[in-house]
Amino acid sequence: MCIQRNFLWQIWVAVAMFATASLPLSITEAREVHVSGNLQQAIDAATPGDTLVLTEGTYEGPLVITKPLTILGNSKAKIIGISSGSVIHVTAPDTRLDGLIVTGSGLSLETQDSGIFLDKEATGAIVANNVVTDNLIGIYVSGAQNVHVTSNQISGRQDLRMNERGNGIQIWNAPGAIIEKNDIRYGRDGIFVTTSEQNIFKDNTMRDLRFAIHYMYTNNSEVIGNRSYGNHIGYAIMSSSDLVVEDNLSEQDRDRGLLFNYAVRVVVKRNIVRGGTEKCIFIYNSHDNYFEENLLSDCAIGIHFTAGSEKNTMTRNAFVNNQNQVKYVGTRWLEWSRDGVGNYWSDQVAMDLDRNGVADSIYRPNDLTDRIIWQYPSARLLLNSPAVQILKYAQGNFPALHPGGVVDSAPLMAIPKSLTDGSKL
Repeated sequence: MCIQRNFLWQIWVAVAMFATASLPLSITEAREVHVSGNLQQAIDAATPGDTLVLTEGTYEGPLVITKPLTILGNSKAKIIGISSGSVIHVTAPDTRLDGLIVTGSGLSLETQDSGIFLDKEATGAIVANNVVTDNLIGIYVSGAQNVHVTSNQISGRQDLRMNERGNGIQIWNAPGAIIEKNDIRYGRDGIFVTTSEQNIFKDNTMRDLRFAIHYMYTNNSEVIGNRSYGNHIGYAIMSSSDLVVEDNLSEQDRDRGLLFNYAVRVVVKRNIVRGGTEKCIFIYNSHDNYFEENLLSDCAIGIHFTAGSEKNTMTRNAFVNNQNQVKYVGTRWLEWSRDGVGNYWSDQVAMDLDRNGVADSIYRPNDLTDRIIWQYPSARLLLNSPAVQILKYAQGNFPALHPGGVVDSAPLMAIPKSLTDGSKL
């Protein structure tokens, strides 16, 4: 028995020694290193897991990071590239870049020159609290999974025309990426994503861009609580499916607040589009989407949809002070209410005798006159003519004369409360 116990004890000791010897060096030897000289040399000499704390000053790029490191700049360390390639190129997992000022990338879209380039090996990278300015592309996430990009200030090249610039944050095939609380300006698109999934874009602010957020071939993802100011288009959702687009703001975006092109099974809730936009929402060849509690205000057109976009659900939305609430050129009748709840229309004059919050008469946002004007804009000159007034009267009293279009059988008497709190308006 004693011999057996001794034998078992020797085995346990051997296993423990092997486990200790096999611990990663990054756990047993990680250090905090203060750097004031050549940063690339410090990176090359560092042990995986080290934290490099940069003293205030300027550091020369480009930098290549091939091992897991944390680099802290405390918002006082500036890394300047040589106007060729990317300034920082990361090919290691679990790297953190925090508090750096990054500038001076090249200008080649072919090689995707960026301020910070996260290659496919850079899984789990964290890019936080940086100022990334005057680069072609601000931050590029190229194939790296589970990356977190947060609280960065990203500003593009103002000396280039908009279509010559890169994107503020660009994502390709990067499942699990979380992009939040970034401030992006003067790029081509604020956040551009293609061929990806399970991404979250949250609480970002974007201005002076072509598109604030641009989706291509990206599924099962979320766009939540972002703000778009003065861009050409706020949120462009293209060739994507199974998305959640909620609580976003588009204010004074020039052409479109929300654009859906070949988008399927998207939940669009509690978004606000307002302020001089040509079309609050444009829907092209998109179906099986759900629109609820969106506020569409002061646009030339509230919603314009066409090309097979009839199969969408519209309920509890508010159409306020748009020149044309809905533009639909088609012959099918489309019901825009669900379970006895329709939408609010600021131009509807109706009674609610039973005081249930639903108007006693149905609402039709379009008539035959609207269709004629859309197809023949010069006919607008005849709007006040007796012939047009007779036509409008006839359609109002004989619904069978309507050629098809949107019908709201349960229009609301007031804007939904979720859209009238102070934070929204």
